[in-house]
Amino acid sequence: MIYTGKSLSVSLLDDGFAELVFDAEGSVNKFDRQTVTELDEATQALLAKGDVKGLVVRSAKSAFIVGADITEFTGLFAMDDEEVLQWVANTSQVFDRFEDLPFPTIAAVNGFALGGGCEMALACDMRIADTTASIGLPEVKLGLMPGFGGTVRLPRLIGADNALEWMTTGRDRKGAKALAEGAVDAVVAPETLVEGALSMVKDAVDGKFDWQARRAVKKAPLQLNKNEAMMSFSTAQAMVFAQAGKHYPAPHKMVETVQKASVLDREGALKLENKGFVELAKTDAAKAQIGIFLADQLVKSKGKKQAKAATKQSKLNAVLGAGIMGGGIAYQSAVKGTPVIMKDINQGALDLGLSEAAKILGKGMKRGKVDATKMAQTLNAITPTLEYSTLKDADLVIEAVVENPKVKGIVLKEVEENVADDAIICSNTSTISINQLAESLDKPERFCGMHFFNPVHRMPLVEIIRGEKTSEETINAVVAATLKMGKTPIVVNDCPGFLVNRVLFPYFAGFSKLLIDGADFVAVDKVMEKIFGWPMGPAYLMDVVGIDTGDHAADVMAAGIPERMARLDNDPVTLFYKEERLGQKNGKGFYNYGVDKRGKPSKTPAEEAYALMAPHVAEKTDFEADDIIARLMIPMANEAIRCLEEGIVDSAAEADMALLYGLGFPPFRGGIFRWIETIGLANFVAMADKYAELGPIYQISDGVREMAAAGKSYFA
Repeated sequence: MIYTGKSLSVSLLDDGFAELVFDAEGSVNKFDRQTVTELDEATQALLAKGDVKGLVVRSAKSAFIVGADITEFTGLFAMDDEEVLQWVANTSQVFDRFEDLPFPTIAAVNGFALGGGCEMALACDMRIADTTASIGLPEVKLGLMPGFGGTVRLPRLIGADNALEWMTTGRDRKGAKALAEGAVDAVVAPETLVEGALSMVKDAVDGKFDWQARRAVKKAPLQLNKNEAMMSFSTAQAMVFAQAGKHYPAPHKMVETVQKASVLDREGALKLENKGFVELAKTDAAKAQIGIFLADQLVKSKGKKQAKAATKQSKLNAVLGAGIMGGGIAYQSAVKGTPVIMKDINQGALDLGLSEAAKILGKGMKRGKVDATKMAQTLNAITPTLEYSTLKDADLVIEAVVENPKVKGIVLKEVEENVADDAIICSNTSTISINQLAESLDKPERFCGMHFFNPVHRMPLVEIIRGEKTSEETINAVVAATLKMGKTPIVVNDCPGFLVNRVLFPYFAGFSKLLIDGADFVAVDKVMEKIFGWPMGPAYLMDVVGIDTGDHAADVMAAGIPERMARLDNDPVTLFYKEERLGQKNGKGFYNYGVDKRGKPSKTPAEEAYALMAPHVAEKTDFEADDIIARLMIPMANEAIRCLEEGIVDSAAEADMALLYGLGFPPFRGGIFRWIETIGLANFVAMADKYAELGPIYQISDGVREMAAAGKSYFA
């Protein structure tokens, strides 16, 4: 044995060859501080050995190296700039010293080789991948750029164009694609990976492969003439701006860094990379995106634990109420392999539900994501029925009828009379109290809310709502079923609107109040989309949700939380509803919807909407962008804080993920609590106090005022 550490070891093989094996104590290999130190120590040990001919680098696990240890980033990035720079420079120099070993090296890549794992492979002279391999540099998804030499080595291996596409999108490559682009030298079956790696490194020693020339290319400036460089980098800049826009600095910084480094050798290029990495590490976008990653890990870990504790597995699901939503839920169950019964009281609704599933599959076939076999299997797994008797064997029944408490209560009672004693019953409701609906049932302990978001096949979140009498066994089983359906479950406690809609409707109320005070809805949408970063502004979002749905939900929220969410006089949403301007569903709302001359969907501000509002709102006023953002976001933030303080949601991280997955909260802002913390709690309190006279939704809780005074964090 040449070297033994906790995360890796180096041993001598036959004929003077050696292997460096990553085998961390946890379930995966990752580059934490300890592993980086051990890599450097192993490199020194190999140098000291003196008679090593060549080295194979491999993993003893099912994945090569999944990347850096992101849990260390928060602490590292809190250090001052010089300290962060010193850390990343020292770490990248460890990779340099490894790359400079006086014999050929080869990475044998299995499973994931991402981020630092990919950079480890790039530091080797050769790379061989097996058919399970996925290789890539996804740092952009954390608001960062590669920091261990990725921006230097990859462009010199596969060309600047390809390398920038890898890095600015963060998409990984399977072995065959990586081979075609020149990032790996061979792809083999998993069982021959180590044997193939050893054979290739022996060929390098025998002079059949010029490893020294390959290494020299990685250490030299990029081989681009002026015209090639200009074309390459201007194209990359245009692509990044089109795809990432101005809110995500990381891809822009990557293009700039690779361009400036293209005329430099390894040492000069790495200094630029180190500097760019530190600049990005200090951005709000990086803090937000790293926060999302850690919050996502928390949500996934919690879901897995709850699913593992489930004592009942759902082998047959049922959906009550077909149509668009019911059809979407049935599709989601079927496409993920759980047969589903779809029941309704009329054949037309069943036909609509089946056509919804077929339409989703048809789009998948057009894009090449679904084949005929998958389409047939999915549709065959949906059983349409008009009879309650077919529900007797269902393990999980999801009621998805009209959003009316009386109708839902009647249907739920009928369901309970027709299912097995241990079947779990859920209601897909967006606002109606689970405790109220549970009153219809004899066994409320087996009942909870299961709130899907529309369109079901696209929206990742399912809000699982625990009622006062819901058992933990029921929650665990529904979490397990949600995960099986390919969705992200977040468990919340019952209250009007639950979590997502409870925080959304104060945002809509702030929007309505802004219109009443004379704002132009087009201007508001533009600010919230272009500056704040929402995928849709509030007027457009209300049209998509449905004006009728919005008006009904506002009634529910007003009844449930009258002290803050009482209906506004002259609310434009109510005015539109009374005039049957329902939004996208009937082509007219704040905007008019149709098709343009090329047959593409069109959206134009509706003159009729302005005319309807005119007698009920103030004269047109041009509000500053900061005012618009504050007047919409303070109510949302305040309600999210109250949900956390009341125990509706367990953590700020889960609330952030719920809004990200359920509403499309801008990822570069990290979620509602991350946004509050980016502003600073004291600054948020001051901002809210500035608008407090606008009404109760702008008035902050004593809890946040105390936290701000004490300098506390929601993520401590």
